[in-house]
Amino acid sequence: MTSTEAAAIALQDHAALWSAGEVRAGDVVDAACEALVAGLDSPGLRILAACTRAEADYELHDLLPAALGELGLSFHPAGSEAGQEAAVRALARRMLAGELTPREFTFRIHQRHGHELPLTERLAALDDEYDILDYGDRTSDQVDAEVTVEARRLAGRPAVPAGPADAPDRAARTDPRVSR
Repeated sequence: MTSTEAAAIALQDHAALWSAGEVRAGDVVDAACEALVAGLDSPGLRILAACTRAEADYELHDLLPAALGELGLSFHPAGSEAGQEAAVRALARRMLAGELTPREFTFRIHQRHGHELPLTERLAALDDEYDILDYGDRTSDQVDAEVTVEARRLAGRPAVPAGPADAPDRAARTDPRVSR
């Protein structure tokens, strides 16, 4: 994955998490700045990145959809099912990056969505399993492993990382600059 692809995913994730109330507006502005540094560019992204933290709290509602649209990224309105699912996928990527423990990840998902969002039903059930570890026959490590598998599925990552031999072919499939 190129740095611009990673920056686009990070910006998209921050937008989804902001819409879901998981991060502050200033965090989205920081992601916009990082996207510019990584090589993404559009007029709306520049305006968004130039916001102060105080301005972001008031301006993000208007600036973010346009900036994402110019970059070909999606904006999901707060409360939409697509937005909720995008935020769940972003949290899964954060857990896989080590920013959340598996227990914290399931707790946040269960707290926000309960057993109502079909995409997260398994995570809510795994959160319940953490609560009964003292009375069951499973260990925390076993539940952590299952949460990690579920997070990989949600984040769109394979269960086993691809080896170096796959890298050139993977680059050809994902990088539009590589001739086919």
